[in-house]
Amino acid sequence: MRGKRVKIREIKPDPKYGNVLLAKLINNVMKRGKKTVAQSIVYKALDQVAEVSKKDPIKVFEEAMRNLVPQVEVRSRRVGGANYQVPMPVRGERQNALAFRWLIGAARAKKGQPMAQKLATVLFEASQGLGDAMKKRDDVHRMAEANKAFAHFARFAK
Repeated sequence: MRGKRVKIREIKPDPKYGNVLLAKLINNVMKRGKKTVAQSIVYKALDQVAEVSKKDPIKVFEEAMRNLVPQVEVRSRRVGGANYQVPMPVRGERQNALAFRWLIGAARAKKGQPMAQKLATVLFEASQGLGDAMKKRDDVHRMAEANKAFAHFARFAK
């Protein structure tokens, strides 16, 4: 291994709900260091989710995250001059990172609405097991399933 091991910083819980996972979502929504803007977007989205679902917005958010986290993904592995897509389990931190990426990507892809409204829609759909973010997760799982034949190469990979 080259260099030093990166020390993972501890993220403080968000100020309104006291949830660390929500604080990470806010950090992922944030652009150019404008955290207050990102917080207002996420909190407005959660308020809209609460109106639509008539449930606790944090419960809906956690349900959406539970539905979105991938269990397996394919990683490229070079064996004997050929590249294989090898299915591998996803580590915990990466599961959340991918889920956030898909969630925010699906929200930003929608057009013609404020970001808070788009994020609320995507969050609610994901909690129901629907929408573009869920489609992305299903595509990743389908890809891993299709390449199951190369799973025996996984023991060599890091």
